[in-house]
Amino acid sequence: MPIYRLDAAQRLSTDLGSAWEFFSDPRNLAVITPPEMRFRITGEPPAAIRPGLIITYRLTPLPILPLRVSWATEIAQVEAPYYFADDQVAGPYALWHHEHRFAEVEGGVLASDLVHWSLPLDPISSPVAGLAVMPQLRHIFRFRARKLEELFGNPAEEGPSLRIRPL
Repeated sequence: MPIYRLDAAQRLSTDLGSAWEFFSDPRNLAVITPPEMRFRITGEPPAAIRPGLIITYRLTPLPILPLRVSWATEIAQVEAPYYFADDQVAGPYALWHHEHRFAEVEGGVLASDLVHWSLPLDPISSPVAGLAVMPQLRHIFRFRARKLEELFGNPAEEGPSLRIRPL
């Protein structure tokens, strides 16, 4: 089963506490998800994450297909206000592990993401990774970067970084 790695990072014009408050509130996932994905939390999550919290939602992962899927993630680790990680416990991936990191930098906060993911049904699904999943993940994280820049600003001249590659 091929495993892929996504790295994304961007500077935000905010303080560490405000960044943590935004990202650790599960309700803000809908704010930073492209609207065509029709993201909706199906339970009533608390205003802040904690280890062991399960978040369930429904979304359209590939808007070109009229397919809605259920997804559940568990908050695996929390080191407030610097780090948290979530793992898919039910959903479309064979593996989804997402690490979120926050660090104070000159003029703001560096928000970075590391995602390890793989698709089920390998080798049948391998072509889908390059043809559909990687482009959709790029779209999602670019949308997210634009939305975060709208909300917090960007203290640096360089834009956000994004890289997806097989391991």
